[in-house]
Amino acid sequence: MPQPRPEVRHLGDRAPTYAAEPGPLPPADPAALDALVPDTVLEGARYGGCTLRAASLRGDSARYRGEARRDFLLTARFGTGDDALVLVALAGGDRAAPGAAEAAADLCRTVAAAVGRSQGRLADDIRAGRRDALRSGLQRLTDRGYGRLRARAAELGLAEEEYTAGLRGLLLPVDPECRTRVSFGAGAGGLFRLRSGQWQDLESAGTSGTPGPARPAAPPEADTAGPADTADEPGSVFRFRASVARPGDTLLVCSGGLAEPMREEAALQAELAARWSEPEPPGLAAFLADTQLRLKGYADDRTAAAVWEA
Repeated sequence: MPQPRPEVRHLGDRAPTYAAEPGPLPPADPAALDALVPDTVLEGARYGGCTLRAASLRGDSARYRGEARRDFLLTARFGTGDDALVLVALAGGDRAAPGAAEAAADLCRTVAAAVGRSQGRLADDIRAGRRDALRSGLQRLTDRGYGRLRARAAELGLAEEEYTAGLRGLLLPVDPECRTRVSFGAGAGGLFRLRSGQWQDLESAGTSGTPGPARPAAPPEADTAGPADTADEPGSVFRFRASVARPGDTLLVCSGGLAEPMREEAALQAELAARWSEPEPPGLAAFLADTQLRLKGYADDRTAAAVWEA
């Protein structure tokens, strides 16, 4: 008997407005075929006891209207051996903004290039627990990325809010002896942790509280690498967190299209907690099906990266 395929279904009593599968393809310019964006991107990796799954997919609304995906996902390994760093960078813009897709891609690539050039110093800082140096360095390169977007918006004659995107980055040391995970970013998006079967919203006020209305707020247990920081950045807030992973943890970083229902819909929290508490991380196809769990009222692009700790 063939094995059942992962099912893409919806949660809640009411079905979403749009169909689950893509409709028309976005229009293509024969002079700019390198600008074409696939409906879905899927990525995965494993280093020691750390398993990474990442996906970026077009939202139901964009699929129905034949519009391109605006979210962008970039995964890269910089360096070799135990000194290497894995970077996940993801960004998503407002679907009403004309430059959202280009801005998201530009921002991720700019930040990734800066991380790659600084890989050696960042890896040393993470291993040595130099939290202040990490925060200031990552904020500096994030500021530069947004500065580039503002300059490009001016070149295109667009307002700044028409050429920008929310950014989330995740740094994972390859060194199996280093379990520190570093996240950073600005704008729309989210960072969540599944620990002992309970979701914790690590970007909520004071970094405490389980997302959504399903259960009372439960502050996350202290991390030896320190709590999250926020610092003012023009037009947004810079977010930084360096935390020490525990066996059994699952860390989820995502764009606004998934962060919003994660904070607001108890059914999505419960379903993902059940699926991701299995002894083994999901395979690529199963992870894609998980990130596509649909709810009425949430039709934006979704991009997510999750890390399982053995």
